[in-house]
Amino acid sequence: MAPVCDTARMTAAAILTRWRLVAGFLLVAGTPAVAQAAARPNVVMIVTDDQGWADIGYHNPKVYSPRLDALAAKSVRFTQHYVMPQCTPTRVALLTGRYPSRFGPNALEASNAPALPAGTRTLATLLQAAGYATFLCGKWHLGSEAANGPAAFGFDHSYGSLAGACGMYDHRYRPGEHAETWHRDGKLIAGSENGEHATDLVAREAVRIVESKPERPFFLMLAFHAVHTPLDERGRFVGRPTQLDPKRPGRWLDEDEIEWFHDPAGKIQAQPDPQKRLLLAAVHHLDHAVGSVVDALDRTGQRDNTLILFTSDNGPQVKWPGGAYPDDLKLENFNQPLPMRGSKTDVWEGGVHVPGFAHWPARFTPRDEATPVHVVDWLPTLAGLCGGTAATTPPSDGVDLVGLLAEQRALPDRDLYWVWSRAATRWALRHGDWKIVRNRKGPATAAAEWQLFHLGRDPRETTDVSQQHPDVLAAMHARFLVHRAKDAR
Repeated sequence: MAPVCDTARMTAAAILTRWRLVAGFLLVAGTPAVAQAAARPNVVMIVTDDQGWADIGYHNPKVYSPRLDALAAKSVRFTQHYVMPQCTPTRVALLTGRYPSRFGPNALEASNAPALPAGTRTLATLLQAAGYATFLCGKWHLGSEAANGPAAFGFDHSYGSLAGACGMYDHRYRPGEHAETWHRDGKLIAGSENGEHATDLVAREAVRIVESKPERPFFLMLAFHAVHTPLDERGRFVGRPTQLDPKRPGRWLDEDEIEWFHDPAGKIQAQPDPQKRLLLAAVHHLDHAVGSVVDALDRTGQRDNTLILFTSDNGPQVKWPGGAYPDDLKLENFNQPLPMRGSKTDVWEGGVHVPGFAHWPARFTPRDEATPVHVVDWLPTLAGLCGGTAATTPPSDGVDLVGLLAEQRALPDRDLYWVWSRAATRWALRHGDWKIVRNRKGPATAAAEWQLFHLGRDPRETTDVSQQHPDVLAAMHARFLVHRAKDAR
């Protein structure tokens, strides 16, 4: 793959066109690019947790998320936006621009172990080298020890949890090792700032950063814990964990007085299932938090020059046994129903096909964009857009989306590739509208072990057509083997 932003190999005219269209850079004829941008964008990367395709209002009118919907309405909305099937693998893909299988077992599944080797190139290190201030607010989950935390991978400042999920009000991880996880810049915070919801704390920190108006352009990764379990929405009743009301079946204790269970349109209260109402309340709370950060960008005059990216990290949880985290309820079928097969940890569409958009109306024309894109694409895209240089060794698995976003230019022909779990038990590859899937252990060397689907005709992946198209199956499996050869073992 060619370098993402190798200006030495581009013509002066190509550079001029690119930066006029995208970043407003000025060039002097016959000389290198003047290192003075009219306005390099700030970047706010919003990553929500376990928010499925149908758990957002602009995909589902039963969900109340007006602030996210308003952003989406003025965004390039990706109708085929892909991630990995679980939180840690998606964060690896987002920050490195590479499929997590390139880094070995620790990157393939959620864990407290270091997911990345020391010195790994990340989106944060690239933007840091390009002069950006870099911040992480919220969930890290790429190594639960401070030595493997955000500071080791390019973030100037960080705040939130080093581990994956946490109690929403006491901010502790699971009992035992790494139970204390809430930190600022790698130093654990005594008491974990108990009594305030993690969503509010993370948003407040992001607002503080925005209002500080950093002297340099900034990259803010805003990684919410919501709507991951435990779902716990207490409102002002912070001393009482979320629980069903023993006197009113189907109602949560204090539900009538907790703001997140109520919206002006009455959508949340129209949902008869209490567990689904709880998820909708968590989305409402999350949406309000996102709105507070957008409002801060408006107040400080930074909104027009800020690119806001949005994604969930994987498909919906759907069912949860409870008891893993503080005040962790058992929940069943609590997400909104998906129009596709599978859920979190699956390589079916429901596990990896999630909401995603790019919001920068000053540069990108709002629209629905049907081209398949993947979270690995954001590193090469932002490296080019923000003036960084993505090194070609190792190459990114993603592609630069700037031409697609700014000019609606077609992307190059390519594959999308998934491996999940340390034992590598779930596999998939997409090329064009064809997709192969395999859910079993073993080396995956035989094409006959795979299923074949045509997503254009069968987006729910209901009918395996491998027997009808053995030539396509063989070609897709050959593509898989090329990717597998690049993986760490």
